[in-house]
Amino acid sequence: MDKSIRKIDLSDMFEIIYKFPEQLQQAMEIGKRIEVTGNYTNINSIIFCGMGGSAIGGEVIKRLISRECPFPTYVCRNYSLPHWANERSLVICFSYSGNTEETLSMLEDAIIRKSMIVGISSGGRLKERIVQIESEFIQIPGGFPPRASLGFLTLPILYLLKNLTLLKSDVTNEIELVVNHLTIWRDSFCKTGEKSEPFRIAKSIFNTVPVIYGVADDTEVVTKRWRAQLEENGKILAFNNELPEMNHNEIVGYENNKNLLKNISIIWLKDKEDHLRIQLRQKLTKNLIDTLVNIQIEVTSKGESEYERLFYFVYLGDWVSYWVAILNNTDPTPVTKITVLKSGLSQFNSIKNDRKRVANCDSQY
Repeated sequence: MDKSIRKIDLSDMFEIIYKFPEQLQQAMEIGKRIEVTGNYTNINSIIFCGMGGSAIGGEVIKRLISRECPFPTYVCRNYSLPHWANERSLVICFSYSGNTEETLSMLEDAIIRKSMIVGISSGGRLKERIVQIESEFIQIPGGFPPRASLGFLTLPILYLLKNLTLLKSDVTNEIELVVNHLTIWRDSFCKTGEKSEPFRIAKSIFNTVPVIYGVADDTEVVTKRWRAQLEENGKILAFNNELPEMNHNEIVGYENNKNLLKNISIIWLKDKEDHLRIQLRQKLTKNLIDTLVNIQIEVTSKGESEYERLFYFVYLGDWVSYWVAILNNTDPTPVTKITVLKSGLSQFNSIKNDRKRVANCDSQY
């Protein structure tokens, strides 16, 4: 890494992103060692519970199993489960730290509903509670920011679902191909200059407000990942939406506030399996708003399998967010506002309503 970059990237996020292929390999080994002990023969739904960088693991899994899973899957980011959750729901709780209060609350809700429960974390209160109720727990390594732990949060659960015969794909073979490709792609991703696709994208958007558009139930998950990474690593505000839905509302928003629109950049995520009507919608929408926004960029996935193309998008976006941070002279690792917010929440350590204290919190932060 260049010395000038090292002066900005004080916590070495570069190294973490660079070694993502190795993280996938390590996560595979964790997955291969999983032995299911509970009875899961009566499942009729899967609920992935988590927040932020942990919840994205559930989103990625949901996408990868969408064409094989015989019943509904749902990602829950809240304090409680959906009302339909019951004893036939497999509730998988993701919390990298093990101390995410929303996830712990959803866990307690799952216990009350007598759901089948699995927990995955590096430790913390989630591990303690899962062990206490004698449910399945998957231990993953600590020491990473949650958003930089996607491999650890994703692959072991894929192996778990494989063991439960809910997934037919050969996870090992799929991920080995992904690792091989990512190892090749990172040789250019990790460099500055026009030959580096993520750096080129970052250079175009680092001083804009990016809006990432994907496709519902497909690249939609990637738009969420890109938005979150641009915000947490790049420290810039970003937004996401998907086709065809945005054609029924958001497209009309590109009319007034023309001076503000000039600060927007648009990233179109394109995949070879996009529906022909989606491809037409992308083209027509891009033409309609072309003169109104700062810049539009098309990013096309690479790889043959769904796993390869999805992880290509994810890895590319991680590097884009990294280079956005560097171009803005910002250390990508610290998330100061999240830390301050959690500190404030910790002072209200009861989940019960305390209206007076909540009403006064705006004077303290």
